[in-house]
Amino acid sequence: MMKSLRPVVLVLLIFSCNVNDDVNVFLIGDSTMSDKPNPDRNPERGWGQMLPLFFNENVVVKNFAVNGRSTKSFIDEGRWGKVLSEMKKGDYVFIQFGHNDQKFNDSLRFTNPLTAYRNNLTRFVTEAREKGGIPVLFSPIVRRKFNESGVLIDTHGIYPLIVKQVAVDLNVPFVDLQLKSENLVLTVGQEKSKELYLWVEPGENSYYPEGKQDNTHLSVIGATEVARLAVDGLKEGRLGITKFLKN
Repeated sequence: MMKSLRPVVLVLLIFSCNVNDDVNVFLIGDSTMSDKPNPDRNPERGWGQMLPLFFNENVVVKNFAVNGRSTKSFIDEGRWGKVLSEMKKGDYVFIQFGHNDQKFNDSLRFTNPLTAYRNNLTRFVTEAREKGGIPVLFSPIVRRKFNESGVLIDTHGIYPLIVKQVAVDLNVPFVDLQLKSENLVLTVGQEKSKELYLWVEPGENSYYPEGKQDNTHLSVIGATEVARLAVDGLKEGRLGITKFLKN
């Protein structure tokens, strides 16, 4: 009788291992990370939208990033609570905010980088860990802003530094996506880098018939390349999730 049960037990063990290997990746952030509607017509993408291209079927990317959100509004609107309610032990949460936290004319979104912004990032990390999750902090991607001398200008101030400080203080994996995306833009060059962002000529795309010149949000090419930079950062940090990357 015991011998007859062995194949059944073996199958159950294999099935259990396969289930336990699956992992969710929750993305929380702003429009540079979020999923964009109408991908068949819309030329804009968030880098989180392209992230599933790099992982195999064991990884489920759940993109909770939303246009216009800061750490403050993401919490106040109950979005962080929703993420926590779905998170299980071993899941990852990728955190990237900053573009909207610096909007000092908007009381619903602005956070002081030295106080509220830092505190909110700390909260994301602490509460994710309490659920058994694995937080990863990302600095915000660079805006494509060149001055008259062709110098790429920083627009984020101290916010990226605060992300790094929180990562160091709490021993959190950190991907400097601002630095990586800045190097990408500089390597491509001032003119060619328009292809990474939402630059559309009039009549080029029916979604923006009058054209679009946007140096913050990404094109399909740009979002794919930034997602690739994010993956490079995960590899550099030797995170366990990289075992699920496609060859």
